[in-house]
Amino acid sequence: MSKSRAAVLNIAKYTMADVARQKSFLVILAVSVLFVFLARGCYHGNYMVNGRELEAAAVVGMVSKMTFQVIAALAMMVAALLSMRVFKRDRDEGMQACIFSKPITRRQYLFGKVFGLWLLSSFLMFALHAAVFVTVLLELHAAVPSYLGASLLCTVNLLFAVISVCFFSLMMPDVAAFLLSMGIGVTSFLMDGVFAISYSPMARAMMKGWGIPEELTGWKIVYYLWPKIFGSQRFAAMFIHGERPGCDEMYPFLNIVIWCVAAGALLLWRFRKEEIS
Repeated sequence: MSKSRAAVLNIAKYTMADVARQKSFLVILAVSVLFVFLARGCYHGNYMVNGRELEAAAVVGMVSKMTFQVIAALAMMVAALLSMRVFKRDRDEGMQACIFSKPITRRQYLFGKVFGLWLLSSFLMFALHAAVFVTVLLELHAAVPSYLGASLLCTVNLLFAVISVCFFSLMMPDVAAFLLSMGIGVTSFLMDGVFAISYSPMARAMMKGWGIPEELTGWKIVYYLWPKIFGSQRFAAMFIHGERPGCDEMYPFLNIVIWCVAAGALLLWRFRKEEIS
């Protein structure tokens, strides 16, 4: 292993151990475990649609997808919470000065921090999804093998959350960085909803009656360029029961990958300007 890679991994291991010891992380872990435990009751309820009771397979599919989305969204929020004070804590405790007194570059330090935070939050999300998978297997004797694979796809959203919060925290207070990152995710959800509604026949008829043009070019450009966090989660969830995504469903995932690269480049550029004390 090269010295550069070893330095990144050592910083990542330190970051994971440091964050995992914090009381806030332990509280988050306890709440997450409680949520999964309470979600077990959803698999034992009787669900009626149009006067007919749903079969076990339908219940598994509906509840599993819903639980998958909730866990993925909560994991992204946890990743943002864990990331918002990582640089400030190292700076206040003198850890940055100690690290940079050794032959370690800023890029290695930054990569190690981001990798450690991403790995820890991804492990938490995967463990919760695995707990749901095991619950379904034991309670209903139904296996959803692609559930864990879909969880791995959602780790891209966590990487974006970590990088974006780290970048914002270099320019504004920690809480503001967290809220701004979460605002991007909420806006992504709202934009997807508005976009879907705007293409419904009723919405098109209303727009035509109000004299609003159907093709809003500027709005569509913003919509397609905005980080597609919710769309990426929806893309991952399609694999739970073997759905085949098309190009339209695949775009949000590629969009987030590109945003991770772009945000990572901005973070590296901004961190190089930081004073280390």
